[in-house]
Amino acid sequence: MGKLHDLRELLYEVPQWRMGPGPNGTRGFLKWVALTLLLSAPVQARQAPPAPAAATPVSLSAPIVTEHRGTFNGKKVAYRAFVEQFDAAGLDGAPAAKLVSISYVARNATLDRPVLFVFNGGPIVHSAFLHMGAFGPKRVAIPDDIAADPATFKSVDNRYSILDVADVVFFDPAGTGFSRTAKGIDIRTQFSNVADARQLQQLVLAWTRAHRREGSPYYLVGESYGTIRASEAARQLAESGRPPAGLVLIGQAVNIVEYVQRRGNIVSYAVSLPTLAAIAWHHYRAERRGRSFDRYMQDAHDFAAKAYLTALFAGATAPLDERQAVARRLQEFTGIPADFWLKNALRMTKTDYQRALFPGKLLDTYDARYVSPVGQSSPFSAVSNSYIDALLAYLASDLGVTAKVGSYVREVPTSGLNGWDFGPNKTPFGDWPYGEPITDLFAAQPDFRLLVANGYYDTQTTIGAQNYLVTQSGWPRARVRSYNYQGGHMPYTIEASLAAMMQDVRAMVTRRW
Repeated sequence: MGKLHDLRELLYEVPQWRMGPGPNGTRGFLKWVALTLLLSAPVQARQAPPAPAAATPVSLSAPIVTEHRGTFNGKKVAYRAFVEQFDAAGLDGAPAAKLVSISYVARNATLDRPVLFVFNGGPIVHSAFLHMGAFGPKRVAIPDDIAADPATFKSVDNRYSILDVADVVFFDPAGTGFSRTAKGIDIRTQFSNVADARQLQQLVLAWTRAHRREGSPYYLVGESYGTIRASEAARQLAESGRPPAGLVLIGQAVNIVEYVQRRGNIVSYAVSLPTLAAIAWHHYRAERRGRSFDRYMQDAHDFAAKAYLTALFAGATAPLDERQAVARRLQEFTGIPADFWLKNALRMTKTDYQRALFPGKLLDTYDARYVSPVGQSSPFSAVSNSYIDALLAYLASDLGVTAKVGSYVREVPTSGLNGWDFGPNKTPFGDWPYGEPITDLFAAQPDFRLLVANGYYDTQTTIGAQNYLVTQSGWPRARVRSYNYQGGHMPYTIEASLAAMMQDVRAMVTRRW
């Protein structure tokens, strides 16, 4: 595979901006990856982030290219891996970032072969999770037993990867992974949904030009905050004359303004209930009554959308017997006593539920299958870290890249919401219509497709919010697919869910629907 390359020599050093412990003792990324966790902080408590230390960039002079073979979805594929740097211009047209991407391209790729641009969320994090969890040629094999020791996790060939039918490019925003801002550029200038998406837009245009794939259909695949990035980048790409053929939204946050749990936002409680119901089922706290999981979940959705939402809307005017009946159903689906629901106006936040189901213990925010004593780190933090460790080992062993400590930025370089501009609306009368670019793409492109995916046990981006987005958007149902999988914010940690999700993505990019 040739000489090992040290990206610290090829790029430049940046400090590791580390967060303090989260509510359950975890550090770093796990308490910041999801947009909704950031939104849970009271406005008055947010502090502007300190200025990151300056750094001097050094160019990656030439791509690092290696040859590989693998079997994906039963098909043998010869492919090349590229580690390469692309310059990205900012909104003012001046150099803004030096983006290092990792991509996998089939040796016999034709112009009609799709390309997937894949990225995680934050804002802002690297793409190690989707890279080593779902879309790359290797993956971390997570046992179904959630008590398994993460130290025993191994990297294996990823036979579920989409590489049998599409090429894959991983995007790391400046300040994450190996990507950096350009010399003299303050990274805080990139802390907005528009500037952040501009980096992705620039990468798509630069990568397709460098690889002579301007005519290939391409898709944007984003997770968590990355779904907001995908929508905004799609708008910018459409304006540049290169709209995507479709989007894949994993753990979507596009309609977050509708489902964030402010006390007066009664819809948020209704759309969150199916997630609480799924969690209660998993932990044997629900009243199953002989139902299958699918039947039980359908009952939970129906109850949330009808009787529960009606009672929330009625508030104190609802007759006592009706409130009591609703409280009993809430106990059925959540395992929380009816008396609690009656005393709390039939409301319970997801955060409160994480602490209430097992007193003295805490359900993990991102995957509520994991439970830990209050004050201790969630076991899921070690699972998450295993993806980053595996990626760095894989880069050295398979792609000819070695990263010294301090080169690969693991952490999020923001420290609060005041450091991120989510859009132009600054008043109580504003809106954050992150889904509008998707609506425009459906109208402009008869072949545009959308896939939305979510894990049942994710308390940040929930299955109910996903369903609410799809049903309220007005998007053409024949060109939209919405799927739920066993698992949490990263459902691909479960092998069966990974297999199902990748087949669903495969069906989309090969236009089987």
